[in-house]
Amino acid sequence: MNLAVQIAPEHKSGLLLSNPVMTASGTFGYGTEYPHLFDIQKLGAIVCKGTTYQPREGNPQPRLMETASGVLNSIGLQNIGVKALVREKAPIWAGWRVPVIVNIAGETIDEYARIARELNGVAGVSAIEVNISCPNVSEGGAEFGVDPKTAARVTAAVKASTSLPLIVKLTPNTGDIVKVALAVAEAGADAVSLINTLKGMAIDSRTRRPVIGNRTGGLSGPAIKPVALFMVYEVAGAVTIPVIGCGGITGGSDAVEFIMAGASAVQIGTASFNNPRAPFDILRGIERFMENHGVNDLAELIGAARG
Repeated sequence: MNLAVQIAPEHKSGLLLSNPVMTASGTFGYGTEYPHLFDIQKLGAIVCKGTTYQPREGNPQPRLMETASGVLNSIGLQNIGVKALVREKAPIWAGWRVPVIVNIAGETIDEYARIARELNGVAGVSAIEVNISCPNVSEGGAEFGVDPKTAARVTAAVKASTSLPLIVKLTPNTGDIVKVALAVAEAGADAVSLINTLKGMAIDSRTRRPVIGNRTGGLSGPAIKPVALFMVYEVAGAVTIPVIGCGGITGGSDAVEFIMAGASAVQIGTASFNNPRAPFDILRGIERFMENHGVNDLAELIGAARG
């Protein structure tokens, strides 16, 4: 059974994964927290938590709350900063078989480029995932990923600053995610991942105040799966680069749906909060589906629902 997938076919060195199951940024730490729970080397790739140029403490508490069929979070990119990541985490990753992809976030386009330069050529870092769902501080607080032209500018700046394969993570909080996907593909993205969280909030009727310390947060989990699946289907039909699907995947059947919609790989996020073994269990679920349906090569499933 062949589960291998190439998610950067247009890049000079490519990025071949042994299987299509990746972890989602912000839900699996740096990967170093999980080896005692299951063999993480059997995953397709690990995407570490969002990394900024300077360390960040994150948003005020409370940052997380459960919702109906999901989670609302506002962590605020709490992380150790790119220099500490290169110094402390990358040497560990360099000894792993599973590729590690560093998710990066900046407040300005120049900051994205600076982070990419810090990661370039670092042993243990296999690719970069660009989070364009961050506030664009220099341009009035809008998200970089909302506007196709701005998203393309970020992509081009990072592309010019690194020789690593480049994945761009798209926000669903935009008027036309397909236009954004096409723009970043034209600007040099090797793949796109989608979707990031949907904007949401919760209010405590007793205190008459927002529950989340930062007032709003990002909604993830099973509640957003139909939206994510639709957007993956739409984007996969428009771009020629690989699509990585994410949003509400909790089991192997969910992952297969995303693959049939056109995703070459999937990212597992919120499911890991409830079950830290979820990425491994979902991989096994994909394998069982393929065995039960006589599918010998994952390529037979990619885009199968698009006929």
